[in-house]
Amino acid sequence: VAEAQRVDERRGALDLAPRLKLELVADDADVDAIVASIVKSAATGEIGDGKVVVSPVSRVVRIRTGEEGAAAL
Repeated sequence: VAEAQRVDERRGALDLAPRLKLELVADDADVDAIVASIVKSAATGEIGDGKVVVSPVSRVVRIRTGEEGAAAL
């Protein structure tokens, strides 16, 4: 979780609205359920609810153990 700012120039003024950026890495089998949970929890129906972006991860390595792939998650 990281703090971020969204620049909103729609009203003719610069608004640096505080936001959270959440980055997750999950097994493919879990993605749909995770996205549904985030959307359900974050939706207010107002502008600025956010977005969910799903992108592939080509490789994951757990540094401590050297495990790779799903075992590293």
